[in-house]
Amino acid sequence: MHRSEVSTATEAATMPAPAAHSIAIVGSGPAGCYVAHFLRKRWPTAEIVIFDRLGLPYGLVRYGVAPDHTGTKAVARQFDRLFEQGGVRFVGGTEIGRHLTVDQLREAFDVVVLATGLSADRPLGIPGATGRPVPVVTTSTGTQPAGATVHGAALSGAALSGVYGSGRLTRLINGHPDENAEGVVFGSRVAIVGQGNVAIDLLRLLLMSPDELRGHGVADEVVNAIAAGPVRHIDIVGRSSLSRAKFDPAMISELAKIPNVRFLADHGELHDADAEPRDLAKRDVLLRLLATASHDADRTDANPGSDRTVRFHFGWVPERLEGAGSVDTLSLRGSVGSDSSLKLAVDSVLTAIGFFEAADAPLRRQSHESPDSDLEIGRLGPGLYCVGWLRRGPQGTIPANRTDAKMVADVIAAAADAGEFFPGKPGFAGLNLLPSDH
Repeated sequence: MHRSEVSTATEAATMPAPAAHSIAIVGSGPAGCYVAHFLRKRWPTAEIVIFDRLGLPYGLVRYGVAPDHTGTKAVARQFDRLFEQGGVRFVGGTEIGRHLTVDQLREAFDVVVLATGLSADRPLGIPGATGRPVPVVTTSTGTQPAGATVHGAALSGAALSGVYGSGRLTRLINGHPDENAEGVVFGSRVAIVGQGNVAIDLLRLLLMSPDELRGHGVADEVVNAIAAGPVRHIDIVGRSSLSRAKFDPAMISELAKIPNVRFLADHGELHDADAEPRDLAKRDVLLRLLATASHDADRTDANPGSDRTVRFHFGWVPERLEGAGSVDTLSLRGSVGSDSSLKLAVDSVLTAIGFFEAADAPLRRQSHESPDSDLEIGRLGPGLYCVGWLRRGPQGTIPANRTDAKMVADVIAAAADAGEFFPGKPGFAGLNLLPSDH
């Protein structure tokens, strides 16, 4: 061994180990876990603690992804390694904003990252629906509201029963501990408002047989609620034209595998004069679905051998829900330069029109913003950051949250390099939690 090597080894043995950063992440969904992953790679000796109000981790992956999309849910195995390989600690059953405050976390940790997402269903905001006004939330871009803006205050008339948000339903289907099927009645005629991937998830799940649902781990009480109708007809409604609908063409292709369903649409709603070439895939895949599932001359009418129907409606805006106690009619108006109207007979209405930050959420991002905040990079203040849907609004899938988490992790690392904060806070030990608290 060369002398220089001995000297270096001796010095290393006698020098104190450099202090490591302590990092608290609030929320164990994809954004929170990905931030932990990237900071773990950057600072292998850092103490990283992920807090969640639920007893099990992974948030959206566990409770928001359709149970038959096992490939998407498999990302949880990657997150498992965060905890199995050490260095990242999960503290479940601890709600920040209720059991602990953000200020307490900031006193104990060098860095705090808020990754709680947005889980409240955006209401329809029309007479007969919930009618609860939605607060405006400024996003990182300033152009995409994190929630809906329902103009005006409370809506007249009482909210009708039989209206369910997609967030509640996906949590229910995935066994979320806060949800149960008591009082959930779908009936035989269901309208789904929204034409994004979440709406198509709901459509697909409603068309599954009870055995298929149970095979994907759906609880009996939920299966029974779906089968009780039974669901015979589904209208799926959106204000956009077909080419601008939000669904992924692959989601429509999956529908073609479901037996005994007639897929219908009006010819006049299937062709857009201003469709962009990149949007034609949506039109083409839907036309193939209609052609495959129907066998009559115009290819948009019924297959006599089928016993369930799904009708797509493009370019329609929900205007009013009607009924006596529970919804029985969904009234629509044409969305673009049209005075057309349409009434759909329904037993229930499922909304899949996005999410927002509930006014009563224990941890609200706005409460931690200041003139020093820069939402474009996820910075709320010195050592305090936000990521994922809480930062940029309810847009993007799990891969988009990975990209977002990488960006925010890089911003945190750059701030540390610039001396904005230093290691030295006590971390989890500084919270003085009793064993029963975590």
